[in-house]
Amino acid sequence: MTDEIRWLSTKEAAAQLGVTLRSLYRFIDEGDLVAYKFGRVIRLQQRDLERFIEASRIEPGSLEHLYPEVKGSVRGARRSEGGRAS
Repeated sequence: MTDEIRWLSTKEAAAQLGVTLRSLYRFIDEGDLVAYKFGRVIRLQQRDLERFIEASRIEPGSLEHLYPEVKGSVRGARRSEGGRAS
């Protein structure tokens, strides 16, 4: 038994990801997301979009660079004192 391919337009794919068409085209152009061109029409397979979503999962602990410590913060004080608040 073969699985039926579910084709998505770029508009549908962008909506599922919650991104603009421009971002979707960038993902495709950079090779991060597989797409197909049939004449002048670009289509994506639902399963490729699902793989892209799964591959984009953020690993815990990998975003600390986005929220640097603020001097004098309670969180910083706790870390420097071994977990005890000052």
